[in-house]
Amino acid sequence: MQLGVIFGGQSYEHEISIVSAITLKGQLRQNLVFVFCDKDRNFYQIDEKNMKAVYFSSGEYKKSKQLNLKNGGFYAEGMFSKTVIKVDVFINLIHGCDGEDGKISALFDFFEVAYIGPRIEASVMSYNKELTKFLCAQAGVKTLDYEVLKRGKKLNLALPVILKPLRLGSSIGISIVKKDSELEYGLDNAYEYDDVILAEPFIENVKEYNLAGCKVGEEFIYSIVEEPKKDKILDFEQKYMSFSGNSTVNEANLDQNLKTRLKEAFAKIYSCGFDGAVIRCDFFVHDNEIYLNEINPNPGSLAYYLFNGFEDMINLLAKNLPNRVRIPVSYKYIQSISAHK
Repeated sequence: MQLGVIFGGQSYEHEISIVSAITLKGQLRQNLVFVFCDKDRNFYQIDEKNMKAVYFSSGEYKKSKQLNLKNGGFYAEGMFSKTVIKVDVFINLIHGCDGEDGKISALFDFFEVAYIGPRIEASVMSYNKELTKFLCAQAGVKTLDYEVLKRGKKLNLALPVILKPLRLGSSIGISIVKKDSELEYGLDNAYEYDDVILAEPFIENVKEYNLAGCKVGEEFIYSIVEEPKKDKILDFEQKYMSFSGNSTVNEANLDQNLKTRLKEAFAKIYSCGFDGAVIRCDFFVHDNEIYLNEINPNPGSLAYYLFNGFEDMINLLAKNLPNRVRIPVSYKYIQSISAHK
């Protein structure tokens, strides 16, 4: 099976996606087809030998073959011909806007392109942190209390709080506010990235655990449970500089009961529309209660560092994607009307 990787996108996480794609190249032994979406949303086929960060930052990628997305996949078009790029299944590795907000999912569904990644509804629900709260309520998984802020609206939650842009990942724009004097800076920092902010109580020394996985048929494939090393929050550098290197992760030292409960919470969330995706759920545990912190529908390099047998899992998922329903269009209704005139 020929796998492709689509990465880049018009996003604050554009560079993260590039690093993620380069890292994934080292984790999958098979040959991959790489399709880059640049900041102007043009598509390019990137030779594997050019999968280096400087190739993109220098603009050299523009010398690569430019592609067009049409029904059935990506095409390279000449003056008198067009050739489809042979890929059976794409891996959606665009982080943030374009990749996790539903745009690429919608395009791939529209043009009947098979892909590993969240479908449209799951993308929308996991990209917007307030909608994620609604999803968890439907799934029966707890989340922290919260408040949604817009410019000019007063914060009502008691300090300390953590402020997050409503529609952004990778811990970008996040601040912890413990004193009134820190609030204005925290709000300004978040508003740089979004015009809506999610505020939640900040719990000192809360336990945080990450669990990734997917569903193949009726069976879940789970990663190990990781307790990430962090300072007060798991920030951008801790999240993404680690997976781009030679990361080794130790499994969290948890009793079996808590592991089982985390997997049950993961399964409830995944079952709310994430079929066909590898996701990572980041959980808090406080006073023996489990809370969903966030859903990562396209985790960095798909969280390979949490799995044993990562490549086998990707290939198995690629062969067991959700069925696409093609609706027949026959014009019988119009023909029947015309026949009676």
